[in-house]
Amino acid sequence: MGDEELWRWTATEIAAAVADRQVSASEVVEALLERIEAVNPQVNAVAEVFADTARAEAAELDARRAGGAETGPLAGVPFTVKDNTDVAGRATTHGLARFRDFVRTADAPPVARLRRAGAIPIGHSNLPTMTLRGMHTVSELHGHTINPWDPAKTPGGTSGGDAVAVATGMAPVALGNDSGGSLRNPATFGGVCGLKPSTGRYPSDHRFGPDDPSLSSQLFPVDGPMARTVGELRVAHRALVGTEARDPRAVPVPAEGPAPQRPVEVGVVVDPTGGGVDAEVRAGILAAADALAEAGHEVVEVEVPRLQEALDAYGKMVMTEFAPGWPTIRDLIGPDAARYMELSMMEGAPVELPEYVALTGVRLGIRRSWAELLERFPLLLGPVSTRLSFEPEEESRGLEEFRAYSRSMALCTASSFVGVPAVAVPAGTASGFPRGVQVIGPMYREDLCLDAAELIQNAFEPNTPIEPR
Repeated sequence: MGDEELWRWTATEIAAAVADRQVSASEVVEALLERIEAVNPQVNAVAEVFADTARAEAAELDARRAGGAETGPLAGVPFTVKDNTDVAGRATTHGLARFRDFVRTADAPPVARLRRAGAIPIGHSNLPTMTLRGMHTVSELHGHTINPWDPAKTPGGTSGGDAVAVATGMAPVALGNDSGGSLRNPATFGGVCGLKPSTGRYPSDHRFGPDDPSLSSQLFPVDGPMARTVGELRVAHRALVGTEARDPRAVPVPAEGPAPQRPVEVGVVVDPTGGGVDAEVRAGILAAADALAEAGHEVVEVEVPRLQEALDAYGKMVMTEFAPGWPTIRDLIGPDAARYMELSMMEGAPVELPEYVALTGVRLGIRRSWAELLERFPLLLGPVSTRLSFEPEEESRGLEEFRAYSRSMALCTASSFVGVPAVAVPAGTASGFPRGVQVIGPMYREDLCLDAAELIQNAFEPNTPIEPR
């Protein structure tokens, strides 16, 4: 490959070339900055470009490499960071103009870990205002992010800027987060891969100020990587695992567990709620199931246990904790951004304390039911969204549209509620638009999900990076 094609290289190709001195980290950063300058005006995915610090970090890495220092597994790999995650010396705006000067003094734990692996932050990515505008990525400060496959369709959210940056070659790796599909949804709508880790798998810090978040915000949101290939996710996963004092939830579990003695059984969930699935999405799931079967996995159609209970409990727990601060937040974000959350509270109305306390026990019971299913079928294969695509902000138009979106994302919501890992992986295209599936596994077995996702990925032709259409 020539230097002009560096933006097409995967993270693993970049790191290997930097380690072997075939290319410098500075050359990589310049190639990616040029790509951002050429493409970002069309898709509005990178909200702030860290050109100065990215160049400085690349030059420092090159100097250390010239002095004989070892490089990390992501040496010289540029990555974007969702604009609700702190990067030292940069403002974490959450998409609000009033926070444009909210400069942070330290990296969030996952940013620090990717840096220690040699990766270089190259920009903050766009997100829905305070991540409260549903699936579509549009913020007060930066406006709409455009799906590069079709501008009439949403790029998804809430990590939509990251997905578009990866899909168009502006960054080989991105760091987003997911509390009910916010990473998997845009990965699927962008034709790239995304890893939602188990709860407590990666250390994180989602504090907005000095106070820690309430229970639901401790349990459900997790940070995770996006990339064009599963192999890149695997390298990022190894860099992100581990314990850290800033996050006492993080567990000391190795990145990979024991290898199965034989191909594990896979439970297939085609239509999680029974409410219907687009024909194109169904075809992608069945094609992915065929790929796993051809690799030796036994594939059996199953039902997700206590799904509606999980969806109801998730909504009530989140909205009960969210409701007391809602009047202040509503005034902060304005009526357009508030519409989605108003619909959310209509569907998952806050409850009184006795019911909330009971719901914490319901969650444990649902987790037990999932653990029992995953003991029988260590992998579940199903849709990220049962809809192939949505129009921008479609989910916020009214209650009917909100419900349709919520049903489409049921498997994402339930798996976040339970806390298990999942990998979103492309499964070809339909009508010129990417389709994808997700592989869900037992707690702390991201490696099993990644193994199966790689088999699925290998069954389809790669479609990214792409030029915006």
